[in-house]
Amino acid sequence: MSEEIDIVSEIEIAVPREQVAAFAADPDNATRWREIFKEVKPEHGGPPAVGWRIVFVSTVLGSKLTYTYEVIEHLPGERLVMRTEDGPFAVQTTYAWEDLEGGGTRMTLHTNGAPEKKSLKVAVRMMAKGMQRADRKDLARLKAVLEGAGG
Repeated sequence: MSEEIDIVSEIEIAVPREQVAAFAADPDNATRWREIFKEVKPEHGGPPAVGWRIVFVSTVLGSKLTYTYEVIEHLPGERLVMRTEDGPFAVQTTYAWEDLEGGGTRMTLHTNGAPEKKSLKVAVRMMAKGMQRADRKDLARLKAVLEGAGG
C-alpha cells in the first residue's frame, strides 16, 4: 500500500470569482500569497496556459528546492491544474474557484501526490499535516491580500 498525500483546503473570499482566479493563477503573484515560494520564474508572462512550465524556488528546513511545474489544465476563472515530478515526490496541485451565493468566491486548493523514496513514505502523515497548515495559511494570506488591498 503506497502512502499518498491528499490535501484539500478551502476558503471563502468576499471578492468576485474572476478577480480571485486571475490573481491566484498568475505566477507573478505567487510569492505574494504562497509563503513557501521565495522565487517564481514563469516560462512566459501573463496567465498560464496548458503546457507552460513554471519554475518555483522554495526553502524547506533550510534547504533550497527548485522544481518545475507544468500546467496541465487551465480553465480561466474555474480551475488551474499543475504537476511536478521534481523534488522529493511527484505532486499535482489544483486551484479551483466557484461563485458563492450572495457574491464572493470559494477557492479550493487541492494537493496530492506520493513520494518515490521509501524513506519519505514514513514521513508522509507528518508532511501532509505541515502542508495542510501551510495551505490554510496561504489561503488566509490570499484572502487578506484580495479583501484588504483589492488585489
